[in-house]
Amino acid sequence: MRIEVTVAKTTSLPAGAIDALSSELGKRIDQQFPETANSVSVRYAGANNLTVMGGGKEAKDRITEILQETWESAEEWFITD
Repeated sequence: MRIEVTVAKTTSLPAGAIDALSSELGKRIDQQFPETANSVSVRYAGANNLTVMGGGKEAKDRITEILQETWESAEEWFITD
């Protein structure tokens, strides 16, 4: 399964946030879908979007939930120095 998350360029994020989000999201998705080789990509683009290739509607719905949970818990896993 291939997952692509785009974050609007107008969103102000701290340095390293895109890489950290990609890593944390990858870990969480791998926990839920260990049977598939997941590829997670997070990048800036014109708008916020989630694309799930190679997964059905149920998989996309669950990945949407995982993304929301990951984003909302950023203070727990994203550490800035």
